[in-house]
Amino acid sequence: MTRIAKLYAQIRQNRRASFADLQWLAEAFGFELKRVAGSHHVYRHPAVPVILNLQPQGKEAKPYQVREFLDMVEKYGLKSDFE
Repeated sequence: MTRIAKLYAQIRQNRRASFADLQWLAEAFGFELKRVAGSHHVYRHPAVPVILNLQPQGKEAKPYQVREFLDMVEKYGLKSDFE
């Protein structure tokens, strides 16, 4: 199991992630960082009609944004580098 696969499984199980890990995972699933405005990191994916907006909460990702990311992956059937 690759590091990305382990991280994805861990986040799916407990819905918590560091901000850096969530950014890395989003990019592994094909999201591209389009802009940074203050603490807002805006990601787009060619197959997803909505943006993924991430902001850190200290060093952690906000829990609702982790849920949004996981929901997008499931809803749009996104694949990562490890699949």
